[in-house]
Amino acid sequence: MNMNKKTTLTAFMLAASLGLSAQKAITPPAGGKAISDELIGIFFEDISSAADGGLYAELIQNGSFEFNPTERDGWGPGTAWRMIRPGHSTGYIEPLSVNPIHVNNPNFMRLNIERVGHYYDYTGWTGFGIQNDGFDGISVKAGAKYQFSSFLRNVKGEAKKVRVALVEPQGWGKDPKLLAEATIDVTAANWKKYEAELVSNATSQHAAIQILVLTTGTMDVDMVSLMPEDTFKGHGLRKDLAEALAALHPKFMRFPGGCVVHGGGDGFWNTYRWKTTVGPKEQRRALKNTWGYHQSMGLGYFEYFQFCEDLGMEPLPILPCGVSCQGANGGWGMKDQAQDWVPMEEMDEWVNEALDLIEWANGDVNTKWGRVRAEAGHPKPFNLKYLGIGNEERISPEFKERFKYMYEKVTKAHPEIIIVGTAGPGSHPGNPDFENGWKLAEEIALPILDEHYYEQRDYFLKSRQYDNYPRDRKTKVYLGEYAAKDKKLIDALAEALYLLHVERNGDVVCMTSYAPLFARKNATNWNPDLIYFDNEHPILTCSYYVQQMFGQSSGNYYYGDCVKIEGADNLQEQSVILNTKTRQLFVKMCNASDTKKKASINLSRFKSMKALATMTVLAGQPNDENDFDQQPIQPKVSTVKLKKKMDVELEPYSFVMYQINL
Repeated sequence: MNMNKKTTLTAFMLAASLGLSAQKAITPPAGGKAISDELIGIFFEDISSAADGGLYAELIQNGSFEFNPTERDGWGPGTAWRMIRPGHSTGYIEPLSVNPIHVNNPNFMRLNIERVGHYYDYTGWTGFGIQNDGFDGISVKAGAKYQFSSFLRNVKGEAKKVRVALVEPQGWGKDPKLLAEATIDVTAANWKKYEAELVSNATSQHAAIQILVLTTGTMDVDMVSLMPEDTFKGHGLRKDLAEALAALHPKFMRFPGGCVVHGGGDGFWNTYRWKTTVGPKEQRRALKNTWGYHQSMGLGYFEYFQFCEDLGMEPLPILPCGVSCQGANGGWGMKDQAQDWVPMEEMDEWVNEALDLIEWANGDVNTKWGRVRAEAGHPKPFNLKYLGIGNEERISPEFKERFKYMYEKVTKAHPEIIIVGTAGPGSHPGNPDFENGWKLAEEIALPILDEHYYEQRDYFLKSRQYDNYPRDRKTKVYLGEYAAKDKKLIDALAEALYLLHVERNGDVVCMTSYAPLFARKNATNWNPDLIYFDNEHPILTCSYYVQQMFGQSSGNYYYGDCVKIEGADNLQEQSVILNTKTRQLFVKMCNASDTKKKASINLSRFKSMKALATMTVLAGQPNDENDFDQQPIQPKVSTVKLKKKMDVELEPYSFVMYQINL
């Protein structure tokens, strides 16, 4: 294809904006080893309110009135809502499920308005309705635009005049401070979506939304939404959290779990089914979250795939394979864990879930599921490359039978799709599930096996697990979940040491992802996490910056003999990574000890090195950590002069990276 000057310039500017060279790829010098260039990715699971109230930018909690007691004791359709009746108005509300918008969204709230008070004449505040305070308050910015929408139905009486108000409550007995308002005339006797734009006149961290009916009669409400206009690339994700992920430079994203995939400890009724998450949001089926709260599915498979496209990541969806989590009904630790499985004669249902997903992601608009994708606003295929089957299941005979059945059916229909399997929980040599998982992988020539382990920092400081893996295995390793069990700087440095060893073994390990990714303040199910957040901003941990440095320095060749660290032991590691496509060289050195170390660097084999390099240093005291009160650990970036041969000192508790253009 011929490119005109404008197109060529645009491509050059895009490359420059990404920090890439517009020159041709270079030939790697001798002494290197080809490794995976997809080593650093992210794993998104809806744990610790990572989706609703987190990455999904929706500001209303329980906007579809689908909360219920199976999710948490005391919850119901009215959770997060309260009845309001300013101006001495009267009436009552009742949750109903007769003639809903869609069978997947059965509940709605009926407002019965008996009297609208006349207090309005004095204060401007009256009506009968409901109020939602969002997730620990709604955070709004002065001058920012917010898109309100709701499905409404005028059931009885004349057309309803509805006042939608964004307010800051001022306490009992006081009228709230008005931040924005709009008026809607509800005339339809059947469900209809109504929309309004609200522009906040002030900044508030504790706002609420009020829906006030100013006309007597009966009106139904469902699917209440308040979305910031300014979301990541306009695709409905919270901008600051999405930008934090983009800054990691991830090569792939695994989703939606984790234990979320197969319903965790609840059984098959709570299994995540992707088909109920891709249609119009009012038709999606909400689900109890494995971690004890509500999933609205506003962040569903369509949004996951779209986010992968926005960040240039490979999507890695994980599907269940007809086997439940062994922790069902408190089964963890039992001699015979409570794993359940579907009869083999029902396995085609689970196979078809995978085949239909591939068609949805990759099929053209004339296919059944490709048309569903196109109708959602994405006619072009998503170009799915990877598909995970199963998550951390016990590798029982029943699991092996069902996994093999599903694997053979999917690979026969789609040999182009790379299947990722599971090595079960606790993926270490000697663990029965680990051993059985690897036996199964080798038996069927599985392309990639997903290993998971969370360990104390000493494991990551001392273990070099992948140095001992056979080099002739056809199956590659995906380290899909791992973390040191704390969030101090020394834990992050332990993870850096381990990732340097992973790079050394990048011919065996093809992908890694730290887990969990997100945790909301005051709603945390698991510690540590990579990013903590509240309504205002994310807190980036020490481990986050380690992941970021590795994400910035991805490449396809490893050189292990360019750096020598004097007196090195398990507390020091190094690697030199070449990216032949971007003509960049990365020298990384970690010192997790309490003494300085001398490092000798020899880069003579690399030609045409630029004299100036970017140096990034992550350093501090071993027990430093970033939290909501303080963030002492930040990477320091500077420009330095570089020689092909030089000696440098590595400070105690430091991780250093040089980025060099060739």
